[in-house]
Amino acid sequence: MDSFAALHDLTGKVAVVTGGSRGIGRAIAQALAEAGADVVIASRKADACEAAAAEVASSTGRRAVGLACHVGHWDDCDRLIADAVDRFGRLDVLVNNAGMSPLYPSLDAITEELYDKTLAVNLKGPFRLAVLAATYMRDHDGGSIVNIGTAGSLMASVNELPYACAKSGLNALTVGLADAYAPTVRVNAILPGPFRTGAAKGWVTDPDDAPFVPLGRLGRPEEIGPLAVHLASAASSFTTGAVIRVDGGITRKV
Repeated sequence: MDSFAALHDLTGKVAVVTGGSRGIGRAIAQALAEAGADVVIASRKADACEAAAAEVASSTGRRAVGLACHVGHWDDCDRLIADAVDRFGRLDVLVNNAGMSPLYPSLDAITEELYDKTLAVNLKGPFRLAVLAATYMRDHDGGSIVNIGTAGSLMASVNELPYACAKSGLNALTVGLADAYAPTVRVNAILPGPFRTGAAKGWVTDPDDAPFVPLGRLGRPEEIGPLAVHLASAASSFTTGAVIRVDGGITRKV
């Protein structure tokens, strides 16, 4: 029987993390590299991706590259997967983390452009990326896809309804792809609750004092990393189609 450490070892694996230049995505990229994976960090801004990749490479000794990608555009999605395989010769892990939750004054004020953009980034792009990655993995050595959703997809709020709708679709996509690409490709989802990211600054003054969270505080991005590594690794070899909340125990809408 393999040891705990061996099961979580990602040495020789290649991971692509979208939205990987900051916040939860950055923490996941760091954790995957610390577990031994080479990583591709993707987001819309090339300079931010390249800076994050340099930091990961310097701190872990793993290969890391930054690639610009707007996940709402399928041509960019196609190019990202192709470039990752071309640069590293393989693809073992995809983390669909990129997302957006734009503000709006009222539901009737939501424009078609805002709605379409929200769905494109949070669902359309992840669909395309996951299908391309899963097809490659199925035809080669297998692999793992981790979709990063939101606990709000289970308890939708009026303040983020298009976002919650898109992320609910991501939950369905997770389950459907797990079935479609089994047994060689596993697909799971992590649903973060309120975390210490840029989005939280507008509605929380003290991240260590959040009475609406049973654990009493906001989550830290690095608290997602170990679970992402677990789902990416052989340690979770019998886990697929799972949708896992990481939200401090919230049982009601915030």
